[in-house]
Amino acid sequence: MTKLLVSVLMLILPLSLAAQSRVATTAAQFLGIGIGARAIAMGSAHIAASPDVASLYWNPAGIARNTGVQLGAVHSRWLVGTTMNWAGLTYNLPNIGTFGAAATWLASGDIERTTELQPDGTGDFFSVNDVAIQLSYATSLTNRFSVGGSAKFISQSIWTASATGLALDLGILFDVTDFLRLAATMYNFGTQMSITGNALLVTASTGTGAAGENNGIPARLATDNWNLPLVFKIGLALQAYKDKDHLVVLALDGVAPNDNYSYLNVGAEYVWRELIFLRAGYNTLLLTESEMGLAFGVGLKYGFAGFNVAFDYTFQTFGKLNPPQWFSLSLQF
Repeated sequence: MTKLLVSVLMLILPLSLAAQSRVATTAAQFLGIGIGARAIAMGSAHIAASPDVASLYWNPAGIARNTGVQLGAVHSRWLVGTTMNWAGLTYNLPNIGTFGAAATWLASGDIERTTELQPDGTGDFFSVNDVAIQLSYATSLTNRFSVGGSAKFISQSIWTASATGLALDLGILFDVTDFLRLAATMYNFGTQMSITGNALLVTASTGTGAAGENNGIPARLATDNWNLPLVFKIGLALQAYKDKDHLVVLALDGVAPNDNYSYLNVGAEYVWRELIFLRAGYNTLLLTESEMGLAFGVGLKYGFAGFNVAFDYTFQTFGKLNPPQWFSLSLQF
């Protein structure tokens, strides 16, 4: 186990040392926020953790291990008045695979528009909305090896401007032993995004200063194309202790994004009788300028009449900003 951890670190640390930070050079940053109280509480070290409906976001290969039908909903009081919402569904067909669908929505709420002449507000309101809709499929090629993928439609809008894109997520999941699982994922491999819309309409002049100069010519501002936040991850999850009443899981993910330095996510989960869950983790370890860090969470799970219902809550620290809180509800039958 020690050798495996060292190997993961050796893969990630050279990337971190050699890379250049390219913060604010990609579009659709909301895709990297994360989903689910359980995963966030474990420091977002979740690509190899026990699969659940949130695997639609973290590792599409994980949904191959889901049975029956699973439904999930997530709500977060995110930063500076924004809200993060997610809903997902997986459906397993024996001998065929597992199909899934999910939607992510980051919303600002109403914001009053201001101008140079009306700095206190115009009385008009607009909102910022980021949306991602995905369809997923996964299958187990053996009883230990699973693969999966997701196709995503991405949209960002603010006032009368918007941008759209398409992307793919791919993942693999491998049970090395009954207590050790490895995983690898790639997120957001897809098209570039460019802002369009009426907000880009302006009036211009020829600017020659000569007699007969044309003023008030309808024009449109040109905008650049922006790459999506491509991310590669490798991870592991270890059942460090297990008996009939207790389970301790340790998780580690190495993360290599195209718009920042590489870093590690680490987390742990304690389970009592598959009923009570305690979790803690650290996000963006080795990333010195990150505002993220510690997270803590609890969960409850209850089964009745063929249904399993789970509720999870997480408190996430975020530097000088108010700490986000996460609420998740899932149903399996």
